[in-house]
Amino acid sequence: MMDCFSLSLFHVAGEVLRGDRIVNTPFQVLMNSEKKCEVLCYQLRKPVVLTVEQSKLVAERINEDYYVHLIADNLPVATRLELYSNRDDEGKKKEKEVQFEHGYRLGFSDATKIYLHNHLSFILYYHREDVEEDQEHNYRVVRFEVIPQSIRLEDLKVDEKNSCTLPDAAGSAPQEIDPTKENQLLFTYSVHWEESDIKWASRWDTYLTMSDVQIHWFSIINSVVVVFFLSGILSMIIIRTLRKDIANYNKEDDIEDTMEESGWKLVHGDVFRPPQYPMILSSLLGSGIQLFCMILIVIFVAMLGMLSPSSRGALMTTACFLFMFMGVFGGFSAGRLYRTLKGHRWKKGAFCTAMLYPGVVFGICFVLNCFIWGKHSSGAVPFPTMVALLCMWFGISLPLVYLGYYFGFRKQPYDNPVRTNQIPRQIPEQRWYMNRFVGILMAGILPFGAMFIELFFIFSAIWENQFYYLFGFLFLVFIILVVSCSQISIVMVYFQLCAEDYRWWWRNFLVSGGSAFYVLIYAIFYFVNKLDIVEFIPSLLYFGYTALMVLSFWLLTGTIGFYAAYMFVRKIYAAVKID
Repeated sequence: MMDCFSLSLFHVAGEVLRGDRIVNTPFQVLMNSEKKCEVLCYQLRKPVVLTVEQSKLVAERINEDYYVHLIADNLPVATRLELYSNRDDEGKKKEKEVQFEHGYRLGFSDATKIYLHNHLSFILYYHREDVEEDQEHNYRVVRFEVIPQSIRLEDLKVDEKNSCTLPDAAGSAPQEIDPTKENQLLFTYSVHWEESDIKWASRWDTYLTMSDVQIHWFSIINSVVVVFFLSGILSMIIIRTLRKDIANYNKEDDIEDTMEESGWKLVHGDVFRPPQYPMILSSLLGSGIQLFCMILIVIFVAMLGMLSPSSRGALMTTACFLFMFMGVFGGFSAGRLYRTLKGHRWKKGAFCTAMLYPGVVFGICFVLNCFIWGKHSSGAVPFPTMVALLCMWFGISLPLVYLGYYFGFRKQPYDNPVRTNQIPRQIPEQRWYMNRFVGILMAGILPFGAMFIELFFIFSAIWENQFYYLFGFLFLVFIILVVSCSQISIVMVYFQLCAEDYRWWWRNFLVSGGSAFYVLIYAIFYFVNKLDIVEFIPSLLYFGYTALMVLSFWLLTGTIGFYAAYMFVRKIYAAVKID
């Protein structure tokens, strides 16, 4: 069964939000048909001429370590890297370790000169399906590799049929690109087919095992053990201290002595006093619930293997649609909390919930996209796609948020176990460690420690075009993140109430999202140490999208911590006797 493949430049329509596009290239590849050397873009026996502007652009891209990404039969191209290492210092037999690099480098440079990879040797591996004797064999492509080479124009011999002869490796020189003048060159390629035992179902294993898995496993397990250990210690301290407090408060003989002491019971008449700006707080928490439901479902579905890297764009498309449809849960939770906080304008509250966080995200993305448009980059999100997102926002998310908010506002508000006094209690002067920023620093360490290893791989997948596929680990880390955020939030609100400060609503929401501050610090560290970005627009894009990630992570962790603290506060005040 002979098929013709057209190699395509990265990516597909589902990835349009990431700025990737599929573009057909002039490479002609026939199934199981060898090509020793073929010339591209060769007309009337004249080589390709790069103008001074084109030469300067190519030289800049090579110096900036640009990669070229091709696709054949939905498989991305990879460059094979063979690394040799000695087992010991006695000069024993060297071990060869094979690794793969996504795409291939546009070129390379030495101290003074720049060279372009103008010849590509494609190696395609195929698997022959087992069929009946009288049937024709089916061939399936299971791996796509490339060996890029730089060959000088004078060393290439071309005949009338656009076929070429490659020189010996020892006697050829690379194709230099001089950015100060026009450059003449030829683009050539060869195709080699090899039969492989790899089956169709396993053909992505090569691409998904490019990193050192052992380090990944060790780091994840280490983080899990440390976080569970610390969480256990915090839980024991809180439980033992609370039991002692509740036992002391419930002793009828010592009520007068107890009331003279300081403690969290003294603020029982103010702890459920509605905070300032209850509409904004409930709206942010509603968006946090949307994010939580969306992330939980996406990670779980991806863990089951339903969002494979072969389905490019499926992850982001699923996340967008799920966030829209989770608006009903976000609206319901926001509406019920808003009524609990003595709010009355439910229509305005629903509008705020549907517009606040999505509006900030869309506004930042639109501004960043304008800068990309200004550069005439294909990475810009097309205007019709932005219109489609707006239609989804106002046609799906907004009505669902209003629907959920309506039913949540009509539902019975959360039952607080104690009444709120009419006159607010005076708050004593607080110690330095009760400062809000100090609380953010303290509360953010534990959740960030649970996920900073995964954060490195996620950043690599986003900014270095790596595949991320360990969604089982990510699901486990997400659960640990939820547990650690909940427990650290309970600890922080307990210390705050013991200091007789009952203004915990906003403070707990901000402090519980403290790990987002560490994510921001890590993003700056990653930018400085891992990425070689020097231009303004790429730097602006990096920090713009990083700001969106930090904002979303703060909403997520802040919401988790807030609801854990709210349940904790209701529980402890329901356990003591209040006259």
